[in-house]
Amino acid sequence: VALAGQTWRIEALLDDQLMDVGLVYWEGLVGVQDAAGQRLGHPLAGATLSFIVGTAFLVVVTAVLAGKQVNSGAVSSMPPLLFLGGILGALYVSLSIWLTPKIGIGAVIALGIAGQVLASLALDHYGLLNLAVREITPGRLSGAVMVVAGSLMVRYL
Repeated sequence: VALAGQTWRIEALLDDQLMDVGLVYWEGLVGVQDAAGQRLGHPLAGATLSFIVGTAFLVVVTAVLAGKQVNSGAVSSMPPLLFLGGILGALYVSLSIWLTPKIGIGAVIALGIAGQVLASLALDHYGLLNLAVREITPGRLSGAVMVVAGSLMVRYL
């Protein structure tokens, strides 16, 4: 991809800036899925519709951007743990849609981020999923505590 005279690899675009945009996008996404679920008669129906459309979109994007690099034959030999991401994603989206009318989108997003921060500290600390080990330092732990405190403030104050 060429932007402003520089050539960037697609993977490089999936960085902090895209994550920032993703967090803003997530707020809108949960609202859209909630509205779809209301029209379809159940929140899970909105999530299902979202995943069907998202899957179709990802198939096209993968075909266009990755093409021949994809080794689809490797799917049959993948450890079952690697399929957990799809299940966790579906649970996260479904839970977000269910909770949004009950506690508000701000609390759902804040608590979701807090949970991700805590989980990421554990993944880093133990090097789970073949990640590089990054110990929990007092500074990192303090940051996580502040994120959790902030999310609780969004929820309860």
